[in-house]
Amino acid sequence: MTEQQDGEAVIRAWNEHRPYLVDLAFRMLGDIGAAEDVVQDAFARLLRAPRGEIGDDRGWLIVVTSRLCLDQIRSARSRRERPHDSSEIEFVSVGQPPIAVQPATDPADRVTLDDDVQLALLVVLQRLSPAERVAFVLHDVFGVPFDSVAQTIGRPAATCRQLARRARQKIGDSRGGTAIDVGAAEHRQVTEKFIAACAGGDLDGLLAVLAPDAWGSFDAGPDGADRIGVVRGAIRVARHLLHYWGPGTTLVTHPVAGQPALLGFTGRKLSGVLAFTMAGDRIQAVRVSGDPRRLSVLGSHLV
Repeated sequence: MTEQQDGEAVIRAWNEHRPYLVDLAFRMLGDIGAAEDVVQDAFARLLRAPRGEIGDDRGWLIVVTSRLCLDQIRSARSRRERPHDSSEIEFVSVGQPPIAVQPATDPADRVTLDDDVQLALLVVLQRLSPAERVAFVLHDVFGVPFDSVAQTIGRPAATCRQLARRARQKIGDSRGGTAIDVGAAEHRQVTEKFIAACAGGDLDGLLAVLAPDAWGSFDAGPDGADRIGVVRGAIRVARHLLHYWGPGTTLVTHPVAGQPALLGFTGRKLSGVLAFTMAGDRIQAVRVSGDPRRLSVLGSHLV
């Protein structure tokens, strides 16, 4: 393969895999800027790597991105003022008392950006050791097999299973025995396709994950004061989504009130939350909240 062909192959991989990798890195790091930088570094390494030694670009990039995230997590941990053993629960104070979990609000009523969302971020990102966090995100959130997780962490697959199990236990203990809902596997597939379609400006890709009679709404102000009228029909919803959340924005997954949802960033600034209501394996409704006050509160908890 020529140098030009190598470059073209990396560009194709960038267009195809970058949205997924940014999503993965964000779930590990909790910082959209750091996630984008890590993914850019992974692609720079792909460009320098001998192409004949890489059989699966996506798999290779997942491992490299995850290792870079693990290095960042370990580096941040080593800078803590008080060292912790890797078996401890790691908690970083955010200057507030512990958050009490309230019963989840039905997303059919409104997008919830309160205690449940904030606690989920805090628990997943701050109460696990670096290896536990990576094992949990890769396997439980993204469905990566433990054999591949082992390549990233550098420990046997059996050890990685123990790390993920310990992470689940810590998360459950922090919520009184109730585990965090990381989303059903089919929801993960739908959100991945949704993110890829928005990133690529792919109207047909969005229509493939929207129910034919899908509808959407947008709330840009407190208490719905600036609510835009409901948009009905998959084609109209898809066009509105691409207008506001197409190329140039970044979408990453984060469950809200037990439903699949995305955080939307513009210029690395949190600018919206997209919450879905599912109908089988299709998205029936998309509710977008852009209330600056709620986004400010949520953004303050992103590390």
